[in-house]
Amino acid sequence: MLSIATLSKFYTLTSLITPEACIHVNPQFLKGSSESNAQMTIESVILKIQEEIQSMKESELAPPTSKHIAFLEDIVALVKLVQASLPQMETKEVHPLLMPYRHHNEPANYFLLEEIRKYAKIRPNRLGKQNFMGANGTFTSMGHGCFSMKKDLEEYMDYDVGDICNDDWRLAQKLMVHGCDPLPRRRCFSRAPKLYSMPLPINESMWKLPDDRNVRWSQYICKNFTCLANNKTRKGFFKCSDCFNLVDHEMPRWIKQNHPQRNLKITPDFLIPDVLNIKSGEIRIGLDFSVGTGTFAARMREFNVTVVTATINFGAPFSEMIALRGLVPLYLTVNQRLPFFDNTLDIIHTTRFLDGWIDFILLDFILYDWDRVLRPGGLLWIDSFFCLKDDLNDYLEAFKMLRYKKHKWVTLPKLDKNNQEVFFSAVLEKPPRPF
Repeated sequence: MLSIATLSKFYTLTSLITPEACIHVNPQFLKGSSESNAQMTIESVILKIQEEIQSMKESELAPPTSKHIAFLEDIVALVKLVQASLPQMETKEVHPLLMPYRHHNEPANYFLLEEIRKYAKIRPNRLGKQNFMGANGTFTSMGHGCFSMKKDLEEYMDYDVGDICNDDWRLAQKLMVHGCDPLPRRRCFSRAPKLYSMPLPINESMWKLPDDRNVRWSQYICKNFTCLANNKTRKGFFKCSDCFNLVDHEMPRWIKQNHPQRNLKITPDFLIPDVLNIKSGEIRIGLDFSVGTGTFAARMREFNVTVVTATINFGAPFSEMIALRGLVPLYLTVNQRLPFFDNTLDIIHTTRFLDGWIDFILLDFILYDWDRVLRPGGLLWIDSFFCLKDDLNDYLEAFKMLRYKKHKWVTLPKLDKNNQEVFFSAVLEKPPRPF
């Protein structure tokens, strides 16, 4: 039989809302907050009964009979009947996490470390007012990956408030790459290099290695830019092994053919002047989502085009290098939605990033997001995408799915891989889609 305590609990809950009381209640009484409170009370009662049913089913001490469970399920059915009988009136939208019966599931309660709890806690607006964004509270952005990397995140957030942050950017990047993105903010001061020197003036910074003192080198194999330019890192940023060699390797890129393929009259490397002439005078702002040191943005600047470079630090200080050249680095992983509004960019360029490693569904999500931020008539420049020959048609279908106008489109064998891999390059124009 059900215990006296259980029966008492449900008598208290159900006595709050009887069918007769709710069916015959004056509708005027239920207007505004009163109706909202009644609905939330009923939902809370239903949830508590359902939780008790589940608890009884899982109990190993005194397993209930099916008769007992059926009794509670009958109560749930009666309460839902009462809920359905309430007048349906418009109520203000309430964020799910602010519902009274979900407070115990607030994200902050998942973590033990106090600084994470403070950061993740939902913060209702003062005086109960909506803010200028139309929200009744502040809801912290933390990717679901943060919850699966609890130990790493608590290590990242274990610091002294108001002090200097730990030298832990590699831990932060590990969290980002594995889906904990965006990271929580921290209330500590970021570390700076011990002897920071003023960056070079803009007329020198584009094609000259920066001062080594402007980077914290503790987490890198190389400890200066000369080491990086000489490609002595062994491993860590294999997709960009020569991109710190500004004069010999980087300077000719996109201006003249740098490494033409032997015995081939065509190449996967398009030149910036040829691409800009497709939409002469129309390309002003854009995004370079690549692995590199910002050379594409540097070259586009010479053509009066402002390009932001998205990258992370793959074993070398890419973000610092881009900034020290006088360009804008966007520290961004492939997991994250682009921080641009719809239909705003004139061009998106990518190289050494979208290759044959990428999952087809993930590629879809990336391309659709690029399409979102690219304006009608904007250009998508796929620069030397390479993959296995057997996978080429599947990848090409992903790009054809965009239904963009083809201005340039070429596929070529990758000669250093025994004819097993191919290059694909294209310049595509986004259609208007007015409807």
